[in-house]
Amino acid sequence: MAEALPEDAVFNRPLTVRIREACRLTGIGRSKFYELIAAGEIEIVKVGTITLVPITSLTSFLRRKAANL
Repeated sequence: MAEALPEDAVFNRPLTVRIREACRLTGIGRSKFYELIAAGEIEIVKVGTITLVPITSLTSFLRRKAANL
């Protein structure tokens, strides 16, 4: 059974982005971004050879970091 989408999910916005776009959106460099993935701070989804970053993962990461300021 498919998992329900969040209430705020709107289909004119992506649910996931590729690494390059995630780096652009966050302003985090590619190398640092991969370090954060390896450390488990940012979640990814692998689809074959494609690495996708859920927007919710980026949002959660940024909220955690902002809370620690």
